[in-house]
Amino acid sequence: MAIATVNPTTGEVEKTFEPHTAAQVEAILDAASRANAAMRATTFAQRSAWMHKAADLMDAELETVAALASTEMGKTIGTAKYEVTKSANGMRHYADHAEEYLADETPVPAGTVGASAARVVFQPIGTVLAVMPWNYPFWQVIRFAAPALMAGNTGLLKHASSVPQVALYLGELFERAGFPAGAFQTLLIEGAAASKLIDDRRIRAVTLTGSVGAGSAVAEAAGRNIKKSVLELGGTDVFVVMPSADIARAAEFGANSRTQNSGQSCICAKRFYIHEDVYDAWFEAFTARMGAMVPGDPFSSETSFGPMATPSVRAEAHELVVDAIDKGVTVHTGGVLPDGPGFFYPATVLTDVTPEMRIYREECFGPVACVYKVSSVAEAIALSNDSDFGLAASVWSTDQAEIDALQLGLEFGAVFANGNTASFFGLPFGGVKDSGYGRELGQFGIREFVNAKTVWTA
Repeated sequence: MAIATVNPTTGEVEKTFEPHTAAQVEAILDAASRANAAMRATTFAQRSAWMHKAADLMDAELETVAALASTEMGKTIGTAKYEVTKSANGMRHYADHAEEYLADETPVPAGTVGASAARVVFQPIGTVLAVMPWNYPFWQVIRFAAPALMAGNTGLLKHASSVPQVALYLGELFERAGFPAGAFQTLLIEGAAASKLIDDRRIRAVTLTGSVGAGSAVAEAAGRNIKKSVLELGGTDVFVVMPSADIARAAEFGANSRTQNSGQSCICAKRFYIHEDVYDAWFEAFTARMGAMVPGDPFSSETSFGPMATPSVRAEAHELVVDAIDKGVTVHTGGVLPDGPGFFYPATVLTDVTPEMRIYREECFGPVACVYKVSSVAEAIALSNDSDFGLAASVWSTDQAEIDALQLGLEFGAVFANGNTASFFGLPFGGVKDSGYGRELGQFGIREFVNAKTVWTA
């Protein structure tokens, strides 16, 4: 895939970029290696000041930076601004809390392990390679970069080839803010080259957000080289509505979740399990809201959601819908490729989805909802867990016993009650099964890429 800005609203190529040469990649790796020593010599206070400066730069450049995301991957300008602001605030969170998250620990009392003192200290492990996707081009990177840099590591970003201008901006941001030269850099390389980089001894770990196939390739390379890896690989996330729920609110939030980011969100609802007692009322409200949402120009304030990011992503989503139609699914709204330029796709609602249809098990990365009727909490849990994925789930009920049963019984990395799934600065984020392993964010995330060193004194 060429490294280029292809405007998803028009389908036109706006700017192309030459990949870094082997010599340029070598220079970037050397700079990261040299920066490791510089970063290790810094204090939390120094890194905090630089991280705050980076956040201030993003805030000051909000209009320009948000427009990059809208132009390169099609998210509405309002949601792009929200993402940039969230990224800046995320940097401030780690600037203020990293020292606390990485404070020394004394897990056992003195004298119990044959020592006068014993503690655990957390030290940086070195250069971490981050292979990041296009769907949240700023936040996906920052939620790795901010904790990794505050821990004293250096980072190399291999961003999606469809968002090169965002990648270049992020590759310069931290040095502009005062971090040592080489502490965080962008690599303009093709995807296959990223796995090969893991063989380089100067890279000590890797994190990837992307497809199961990409994650498998990275995990294989990391395992071969005995290097730590963290993978976030998407999901077929569930939205469960029980009779005691606020039905109007659950329908509104369900439609918003499925069309968020034009349906291109790993943690937003894709499979909807609705209790039979409230199915008709919820479905009528949900379908009406989905049908009223129209994709359009991401820079227009009247647009519900923007185009899909690339023609291949749209084609893959529509292929799943067509397969389901061919096998007898019922389409209530959407499901048809629109005419005209750009990579638009309508909000789509499907029922009568069966296991023979690919969309029953595969992740559909587009504004397509599969709705099912269930008769109990137990059935909702069983159907939800009948998946290779397990990233996030949203459950709707005012019965605490039902909420407890769903939150503890669903095999997911996160289960939200009466609210849509999201990532928060201080809470761990990640999945189970084919949704990956390891965690980002919070104390669990920042400790993924440190050496938990035991310090023992006789």
